Amino acid sequence: MFTRDIAVEGHGPLNIHYVHQKSEVANAIPLLFVHGWPGHFLEVRKLLPLLKAGGKEFPSFHVVAVSLPGFGFSEAPKKPGFAGRQYAEVLNNLMLSLGYKEYVYQGGDWGHGLGMYLSTYFAHKHLKAWHSNMPLGSKPTFFAHPIAFLQDLLPYDAATREGLRATAEFRTKGSGYSAEQGTKPQTLGYSLADSPVGLLAWIYEKLVGWTDKYPWTDDEVLEWISIYWFSRAGPTATLRIYYEMLSGGGWLEGVKWTSIPLGLSYFPKELFRLPKPWAHTLGKVVLSSEHDKGGHFAAHEQPEALAGDVRKMFAKGGPAYGVVPGKDGYA
Repeated sequence: MFTRDIAVEGHGPLNIHYVHQKSEVANAIPLLFVHGWPGHFLEVRKLLPLLKAGGKEFPSFHVVAVSLPGFGFSEAPKKPGFAGRQYAEVLNNLMLSLGYKEYVYQGGDWGHGLGMYLSTYFAHKHLKAWHSNMPLGSKPTFFAHPIAFLQDLLPYDAATREGLRATAEFRTKGSGYSAEQGTKPQTLGYSLADSPVGLLAWIYEKLVGWTDKYPWTDDEVLEWISIYWFSRAGPTATLRIYYEMLSGGGWLEGVKWTSIPLGLSYFPKELFRLPKPWAHTLGKVVLSSEHDKGGHFAAHEQPEALAGDVRKMFAKGGPAYGVVPGKDGYA
């Protein structure tokens, strides 16, 4: 694990914590892994040996897993207005500082949203392709996405109807935490910073409710909560991403569709399960994989499945093979 100062326009340098594990394959593909809330950098742990392996039958990756500003052992922003563009700048500048001028990306939860910002501002020149395990698109319109719009006119199958029902239920009965964190994070933060039991209750509920019957061990839960309790800026700082990102025009204000390759993994217990045509509003979808088990924390719950999708996307003959010049992942 490492830290380094990363410049952010208008916010000065922030000392950012990250994991950086390089493959033994010289031509490995640089990949940035980004967590969300209530996740953290260690979500990448089970993925690391899978993504670093390869070089012959499947591609290998140099993996960078960052602690977002205010999370884990990264310094928190000191000024208001630290939102999508600023997070994207941190992520891109971190990769550039490590010598990766061109790279690919994987994320879920806020990692999905920040992937959209990264694609909006740094696609083609630096970001060459990205992969999301939370395909949170929007309903397509005829003028913006005509093909997806026409596909969406077809009758939904039973699985899609069930996904929409579950999504609606989550929005009405399961998203109160987001409203609180997005409007009054400091008020909530006093309780989370005062009581480790309160912090445990606030996060553990999500670990259980957002996974697909994952068998959490006591050690896993204690480690997960400890990263928040002993974080550099304290647990309150991790809530402010909601306040900053949800203020004003919404959490995806200013993002644009880009033509770099986008891969998607669908897990049955993801929080938002939307019709597949909606995903085409996110970007140029080149890979769409559906799995029969797994939930919101895919890297922790189903690392082999997630790694398999990433490998498939960038493998020889895959839809994003060779997107990073001179770094195809093979020996």
